[in-house]
Amino acid sequence: MAKSIMIQGTMSGAGKSLIAGALCRIFAKDGYRTVPFKSQNMALNSCVTKDGFEMGRAQVMQAEAAWHEPDVRMNPILLKPTSDVGSQVILNGVPIGNMPAKEYFKRKREFIPQIMEAYNSLAAENDIIVIEGAGSPAEINLKMNDIVNMGMAKLANAPVLLVGDIDRGGVFAQLFGTVELLEPDEKEIIKGLIINKFRGDVSILQSGLDMLYDLTKKPVIGVVPYTNADIDDEDSLTERFNQRDIKNGIDIAVIRLPRISNFTDFTPFECIEGVSLRYVSRARELGEPDMLILPGTKNTIGDLKWLRESGLEAAILRQTAGDTPVFGICGGYQMLGQRISDPKNTEGGGEIRGIGLLDTETVFEDSKTTTRTSGIISGIGGIFKRLNGADVAGYEIHMGKTHEDGSLVINKANVYGSYIHGIFDNEAVTKAIISALMEKKGINPSGLKTFSMREYKEKQYDILADAVRNALDMDMVYKIIEQGV
Repeated sequence: MAKSIMIQGTMSGAGKSLIAGALCRIFAKDGYRTVPFKSQNMALNSCVTKDGFEMGRAQVMQAEAAWHEPDVRMNPILLKPTSDVGSQVILNGVPIGNMPAKEYFKRKREFIPQIMEAYNSLAAENDIIVIEGAGSPAEINLKMNDIVNMGMAKLANAPVLLVGDIDRGGVFAQLFGTVELLEPDEKEIIKGLIINKFRGDVSILQSGLDMLYDLTKKPVIGVVPYTNADIDDEDSLTERFNQRDIKNGIDIAVIRLPRISNFTDFTPFECIEGVSLRYVSRARELGEPDMLILPGTKNTIGDLKWLRESGLEAAILRQTAGDTPVFGICGGYQMLGQRISDPKNTEGGGEIRGIGLLDTETVFEDSKTTTRTSGIISGIGGIFKRLNGADVAGYEIHMGKTHEDGSLVINKANVYGSYIHGIFDNEAVTKAIISALMEKKGINPSGLKTFSMREYKEKQYDILADAVRNALDMDMVYKIIEQGV
């Protein structure tokens, strides 16, 4: 059976996912069969495995870092928030319904058998499992019946490394306070502390590290520098949403919907020289972009109402009237149609008028489409007509059914829509789109440099892993894994 190591954090956004991903790459490079695991993930960014199951994107990232095919066993429970007080519950890659937070909190221990079946089957096939916690183990109001932090550590007999974020300030209080709020047996499970996102001279920290050890009796096994590796983010704490600058060149504006999902779809545009990608949540921020993107959402009807009430719908219509191309992905694609209907109360029921830029109608059903998709684009006109003939591959995750499902749809106003997440990961697609936008703006696209997204990701995983390996006492990490709890 595999040995394990668990990464917990002092808070959401402390860097658990990235530290776990780095360790996955480090262990894999060192010759160990390594897989990630997170018993319960709450995120709107998800992905579809090759066998059609849905799982959290953080574990997909970590699996890729370990050179392993994403497997739904790595994330047996995925919670996708549909409102401030409820989520769609996905068990072993399949939705089992929407639950209010209070109901799920009462029932979560019912899922332990499925969690352990997934974990044990992975343990039988691999050498090391890197387990990720969620939030903080010191959320004392949630500790009862915990299945994702110390509860999971005990189920898996996994030693824990606790990560604190120094970039936000107060890292010593974070780490000391978290340890102090744990029960005595939980404190024993923590074998080391990690300070993450440090900028500056580590020697300046030394007196604080010594005092922290005196207070907690836990060694600091490393201070990880702030690393500029471009790794997929998972949740609303992403720094990508802070991008507001418009540089010279092509300006792409993504509408930041309240329940935006799979915003990692647009990472390829961020990586192209001469292209600015920014997120917009107010009409006055929109300006005059060269292209508008309506992203996916976990609540299409609710976010369409917000779009209307915020004035962004009117702003989008003004832009399209001026011939600015618009591209909708998944829920954004549904919004661009004439009407959305929810007869089975999937998103609260009712009907709503769409933005009306595509001649489509969407009906929500109680079954969910989760599939990988590939093909060749054809029949496209307008500014992006050079997309014809491009190979595409990606995946679909949606509740609604729209005519011409899974394909690209266009009307006369340069408005495009697709259900395919990951469509922009295809080099030919991004090159065709940016080249067309450059020509429209009077920029010669001959010098446009695109790249393989797969190769780019591999390089970023190595950058992250090298930074973490150099920062941590890896001999101690391996000793902790070997000794266990």
